[in-house]
Amino acid sequence: MIELVLSKIKVDENRHEQLVVFREKEGNRFLPVVIGLPEIHAIKLKLGNVKPPRPMTHDLMLKIVQELGGKLQRVVIDKLENNTFHAKIHIQKEDGQEVIVDSRPSDSVAIALRAQVPVFAEESILNAASVYEV
Repeated sequence: MIELVLSKIKVDENRHEQLVVFREKEGNRFLPVVIGLPEIHAIKLKLGNVKPPRPMTHDLMLKIVQELGGKLQRVVIDKLENNTFHAKIHIQKEDGQEVIVDSRPSDSVAIALRAQVPVFAEESILNAASVYEV
């Protein structure tokens, strides 16, 4: 697995798409991932340190995991199928058991930012979908 860092958020006006662009933490490849408007908004809120008066969906999801005794460990972008990325959220329970939850990368990233946990991608994902400039 390769650790990623969030490099930038881009809006492609021509294609009407929003992208989060990851960069290898210790490399020069970039991984652009198309995500929806609500998730871009959630990510921007967190990056901007905006604290809404009530919990937003991703804040609520993280709080539920924590209140049930879980701790987010990492997010892994692990599959690319029909031009769609898939991800897993890795949660450690109080007894040490790991629970892996299927998720969209956009939701996973929004939650990972809130929990301050790393985001990884499988090498095969970077080999298939990374670029060297964005």
